[in-house]
Amino acid sequence: MRQQTIAERAHDILRSEQSSNPLNSIFAPQNVAVIGASEKQGSVGRTLLWNLISNPFGGTVFPVNPKRPSVLGIKAYPTIQDVPAPVDLAVIAIPAPSVPRAIAECVAAGVKGAIIISAGFKEAGVAGIELERQVLEQARRGNLRIVGPNCLGVMSPRTGLNATFASAIARPGNVGFISQSGALCTAILDWSKQENVGFSAFVSIGSMLDVNWGDLIYYLGDDPHTKSIVIYMESIGNARSFLSAAREVALTKPIIVLKAGRTEAAAKAAASHTGALAGSDVVLDAAFRRSGVLQVNRISDLFDMAEVLAKQPRPKGRRLTILTNAGGPGVLTTDALIAMGGELSELSEETRTELNRFLPTHWSRSNPIDILGDAEPQRYTQALEVAAKDPNSDGLLVILTPQAMTDPTKTAEALKSYVETLPVTSLQDKPILASWMGGADVIDGEKILNDAGIPTYQYPDTAARVFSLMWRYSYNLRGIYETPALPVNLADSNSCSLVTQIIDTARQQGRTILTEVESKQVLAAYGIPVVPTYIARSEAEAVEYSDRIGYPVVLKLFSETITHKTDVGGVQLNLPDADAVRSAYHKIENSVNQYVQNNPPHSGMGAQPCAPTKPHAPRTTHHAPLFLGVTVQPMLKLDGYELIIGSSLDPQFGSTLLFGLGGQLVEVFKDRAIALPPLNTTLARRMMEQTQIYKALQGVRGRKSIDLEALEQLLVLFSQLVVEQRWIKEIDINPLLARPDSLLALDARIVLHSPETPEDRLPKLAIRPYPEQYVSQWTMRDGTIVTIRPIRPEDEPLMVQFHQTLSEESVYFRYFHLIKLSQRIAHERLTRICFIDYDREMALVAEYHHPQTSTREILAVGRLSKLHGFNEAEFAILVGDRHQRQGLGTELLSRLLQVGRDEKLARITGEILAENRAMQKVCEKLGFHLHRAADVVKVEFEL
Repeated sequence: MRQQTIAERAHDILRSEQSSNPLNSIFAPQNVAVIGASEKQGSVGRTLLWNLISNPFGGTVFPVNPKRPSVLGIKAYPTIQDVPAPVDLAVIAIPAPSVPRAIAECVAAGVKGAIIISAGFKEAGVAGIELERQVLEQARRGNLRIVGPNCLGVMSPRTGLNATFASAIARPGNVGFISQSGALCTAILDWSKQENVGFSAFVSIGSMLDVNWGDLIYYLGDDPHTKSIVIYMESIGNARSFLSAAREVALTKPIIVLKAGRTEAAAKAAASHTGALAGSDVVLDAAFRRSGVLQVNRISDLFDMAEVLAKQPRPKGRRLTILTNAGGPGVLTTDALIAMGGELSELSEETRTELNRFLPTHWSRSNPIDILGDAEPQRYTQALEVAAKDPNSDGLLVILTPQAMTDPTKTAEALKSYVETLPVTSLQDKPILASWMGGADVIDGEKILNDAGIPTYQYPDTAARVFSLMWRYSYNLRGIYETPALPVNLADSNSCSLVTQIIDTARQQGRTILTEVESKQVLAAYGIPVVPTYIARSEAEAVEYSDRIGYPVVLKLFSETITHKTDVGGVQLNLPDADAVRSAYHKIENSVNQYVQNNPPHSGMGAQPCAPTKPHAPRTTHHAPLFLGVTVQPMLKLDGYELIIGSSLDPQFGSTLLFGLGGQLVEVFKDRAIALPPLNTTLARRMMEQTQIYKALQGVRGRKSIDLEALEQLLVLFSQLVVEQRWIKEIDINPLLARPDSLLALDARIVLHSPETPEDRLPKLAIRPYPEQYVSQWTMRDGTIVTIRPIRPEDEPLMVQFHQTLSEESVYFRYFHLIKLSQRIAHERLTRICFIDYDREMALVAEYHHPQTSTREILAVGRLSKLHGFNEAEFAILVGDRHQRQGLGTELLSRLLQVGRDEKLARITGEILAENRAMQKVCEKLGFHLHRAADVVKVEFEL
């Protein structure tokens, strides 16, 4: 069986495996107490106790019931504090109002894990929310971790733990299953028995009062028995925690999510074109893509994908080769493949020539490869071997229909023998799937293939769907870990100061909408090209600016209150002379006045901020006059593509980015892609690739391609603007005119948060942006000036050069054993080292800029990584040999300590080889406590 190679943990530190993860008290307890254990037939308390005692897990079970001396023949205790042995896990099934007191007693007894089965919390309203607050307050006092409330419970099938009220324990296996629905858990459990699916963990997570998706993804990611993680999700909860954990784990273990309850409600409430498009559904899709998670829409897909990703390599592309002994199934499979975004591979001339040598005269000569109904096992294996060698193919699907001349079992045995030779060939990176169609005749063949690690499907269209989902998963991961180009011309502090001044002025005036001119000034400050725009407050000024610019020109309404100018007749195009400008000026003024008459302010209060007075009406704000004049700008020839770039708020993920086809019909065509900031050039290109307009931007029907690299850079600059300017609520650039030789923002609109919003209540980004506060210069002992800054994805080439300079001693001191250079600079490893989540770790590099050559060089790296489940982190330092004894190690470690303080960590620890006395001296100098052993010195710093 071919297994996907699991990448090594690629952190650039020595991370010890944490056998003391706090969640071990829930998944691997020694002693369990059931609070609410009962004799009552059919009760939850009785079922819980029975499940725990009838499935030995290697520990002891203690019933807790103040009204009975024993339950099910086992001695019971009035409270958990009366239990004579230390309790690791408390399973609580009592009325909700009594749960806070029970949690307080658990804390007093030293319990570290609890599963609250009870319902009646936030789903019950205000009183339930208050109960949750009390429970969490008590749990925090003793670092008690809680699963639930309102859940089915937790199973750990490999150890036998069944802390649920389900009817039976799951089969042991390698799938970690997490669900917010207890009812779905029981259905999946029943189905898994029939399908022989096994689980490493089976968790009903409930309301996620404490333990959330991120906690469980981290835990199962560290669990050696879990090969894939399958999730049924109704709400994401802490978005940043989920994304952070998923991105770390997804590269080594597939995470497959079925999300229910998806809605477009957020889109309807937004205040711009962008908001109208960026509903919660598409934003969630973007979040999953960004974190490497595979989203599916069917329950069956959850487990199909868990199986295939555990057995087969991920395809490098979307091109599938279909091998079949019947034409009809091949055609149907092709339809399913194309509908899911896959492609049929184009057979190379060499492949056709090779197949012609042994296939019958009437074979299809194209893909799908129809080898005809009389195909014997040898014909199947020969055709598969030739097709697999074709460089145009990314995966293979073998279809067999049972015909009179077909032997499904012998054909399966032949394929199995062929596949077993693959690990020693160059073809092992292509997945092979099979569909043995039929019933009883093909059962034995299916079993042979499944045992050989070749997933089989009853219908070939299902297999095509699975292949397309595999490709989508690969695509998501590649988007995360491809090395981006270094962005150019990022905005400097002076530009940011100008933007801050513009925004502050508007807020002081009580405005939530910037004028078009202000909006373009903001864009220009961030290096985004804008069309020259002048404010004319009179007819004469409009003519004067038009004469200066040159005809034809465009006049637009200048207003501090109306945002969608077209809706009120506020745009006049292609004005050829001064008379046309005068006429247009009055048309705009009269049109706005007519709008005011038809839409009088409510109760004399003026239009409401960012709220239309009627559907599709222009959005207005505060009490300023609607007409303040016009803006004058050149009428450009629209000989390129009109695009839209925007940003709006999502209630779960904060600021989101939008890119797509722009112009007046943007909401009609809805050709757009959503992403989460911050972006780099790779993520920007991925965003473009998701749209239909991207194909045109590459050049079609004789038209030149636009400068896609420049568009990437513009998206990165726009992302920087969204990240840094937190008072901005929404932005539209519509249209952005894209031509082969230029990109130009023709119109722009920026909406601010209400001036009454406290700064600490401004929405946070779902993904933590680049921490600019840790960038500063520092002088080494020899006078060399370096920049110490957080690492970034674009640093991969510099890290390759850095590792090439290291001596064997430096490598040994750092990693505790020698690692080959080829392993240290492998792309899969370095991208994970450079492309970090600043929420879970911080890596600082010392960078030297050579003044003569303008080249850059990394001289040292320091890393601080949070430990899963603990409020502490481990550090590691690596200084290049030529730059040791210059104070770099001390400075980097000192700065990492400050990062730890900023993150409110309790402790920073590390391990140093006994021979590495220089690093020990650095730690002593900075105040670490050293604990010496024979080979390793453990150091810790209490923060």
